[in-house]
Amino acid sequence: MNLFQLRAFDAVAREGSFTRAAARLFISQPAVTGHIKALEEHYQIPLLRRTARRVELTEEGARLAAITRAIFGLVDEAQALLEANRQLLSGRLEVAADGPHLVMPMIASLRARYPGITVNLRLGNAQETLAALLAEHADVAVLTEVEPRHGVHLQPLGESHICALVPSSHPWTELPNGIELKQLDEVIMVLREPSSITRRTFDAACQAAAVQPKVLLELDSREAVTEAVAAQLGVGVVSSMEVSQDPRVRAVPIRGAGLLNRHSLGCMERRRSLRLIQAFFELAP
Repeated sequence: MNLFQLRAFDAVAREGSFTRAAARLFISQPAVTGHIKALEEHYQIPLLRRTARRVELTEEGARLAAITRAIFGLVDEAQALLEANRQLLSGRLEVAADGPHLVMPMIASLRARYPGITVNLRLGNAQETLAALLAEHADVAVLTEVEPRHGVHLQPLGESHICALVPSSHPWTELPNGIELKQLDEVIMVLREPSSITRRTFDAACQAAAVQPKVLLELDSREAVTEAVAAQLGVGVVSSMEVSQDPRVRAVPIRGAGLLNRHSLGCMERRRSLRLIQAFFELAP
């Protein structure tokens, strides 16, 4: 079945005129006539009656017009949906992030500029976030300490510093320049699980500086670390981008080598040109 012929027939049925049908389809009137003639001859069925004043549908033509109206109505609806998405009037963006602090301002900017866009945000640890991107469960991802890899486009977002998290009454909060990493040697600490990026960066810096804190409690969330520190169970560590506003605790800068984390915005290279993904990258700080 030739869809060009059906489209020409549908246009004539809607417009009641070969001339207006040609204008609707942006083709010549002889081309419309040729398409319909070929359709009628191929199926040996009259679809139109041409009168002096207008074009009328035969009984078979009326039945076919009901079908083509439904078919091409859906086509027009699909085109409108795709066009709206291209213009960012609508659409859905799947976002993954290994923490809320960097990604939330970007989502707020996206929603302010393109209010018709729906965003689904999934938060997880660094490994889960990268896995979501690679499996294409996420369109874009905010990642920490991810190495360049084939097929993934990465755009730097900046760096964060590892800070000590202490109770607000701790003496270290009075130090304007923070503490040296060596001051954490033999200090009782409450830290994230070893797979946490912040924990891995901190452990590597401690090993390089021959610093050995006493890790007596390992926790699986930032919130749990904050609660443990507030309860004075030990000193924690936190990224400078993720400092809690909880008045019970304070973040204190740590001076030393290797206490930086790099953050990136990533997407799959082959999807980089998609308009909605482009728009999100344009909003990156």
